[in-house]
Amino acid sequence: MMERIWDERIQIVAVILFTIGFCTLLVHKNLLKKIIGLNIMDTASYLLLTSMGYVEGRLAPIIRGGNTDPSAYVNPLPAGLVLTGIVVSVSVTALLLALTIRLYRHYHSLDLDKIYELAAKEDQNER
Repeated sequence: MMERIWDERIQIVAVILFTIGFCTLLVHKNLLKKIIGLNIMDTASYLLLTSMGYVEGRLAPIIRGGNTDPSAYVNPLPAGLVLTGIVVSVSVTALLLALTIRLYRHYHSLDLDKIYELAAKEDQNER
């Protein structure tokens, strides 16, 4: 039992990180903490993909010495997915931070409940 847990330790850490990020998204009202929670979740998914794509004893998918047997190499697809995910994650984080700055300049708060309250008051004043 302990040997199996030790073999799956990276996947267990990825699940724990994902859970921490998800709980951060749900519990905290601060927008910056929510963005950090989302980034923790992204990192956990990249860790899981990377750990699932690695196979002990195989080489990186770069043909060397004329060995073209696919079973000698690690599958490059998870690495490609992780790189693509990182690019998307950085873009989404930049967009979320820009929106957070705009909200802070307008409402002078990062607390989501206070922003909702102030937005509702603005909406009532416009009617």
